[in-house]
Amino acid sequence: METTAGPFLAIYLNDHLAGAAAGVGRSRALAQAHQGRPDEERLQRLADDIAADRGALLAIMGSLGIAVRHYKSIALSVAEKAGRLKFNGRLKERSPLTDLVEYEFLRLAVEGKAAGWRTLRTLADRTPDLEADELETLHDRAEAQIDLLEELRKSAVAEVFTG
Repeated sequence: METTAGPFLAIYLNDHLAGAAAGVGRSRALAQAHQGRPDEERLQRLADDIAADRGALLAIMGSLGIAVRHYKSIALSVAEKAGRLKFNGRLKERSPLTDLVEYEFLRLAVEGKAAGWRTLRTLADRTPDLEADELETLHDRAEAQIDLLEELRKSAVAEVFTG
């Protein structure tokens, strides 16, 4: 479905939505893996925020009249789940290297999401269905997520490589 926003924006936002689906899955799995550990609450809040951001993107797409292409989200969700199957030096318990790799994956994903919010902000002044204030809030939340993930990544580096 072509919208007044154009076919490229529909493709772009569907690609971001697919990435968001993978980010939701990975962040929830990471929060679950940390149950009973010191960062459990922060990771659960992060997963909840990432899911809320996906919801915000869906709402924006709806307001722009952009149809959701579910096959993209399904494909990336499957790839995200497959990405959890990796050998990180331990067979029976979670390796600290797994945390490091997952923090880095999520940080890259959130960096992409922040770039998406910035892209939409540049369109907001000429697209009445985009609200610049909402996009600024979403971008600020993404920046806070990046800061948290960087803090967790640094801790994981110390744990993995310096014991």
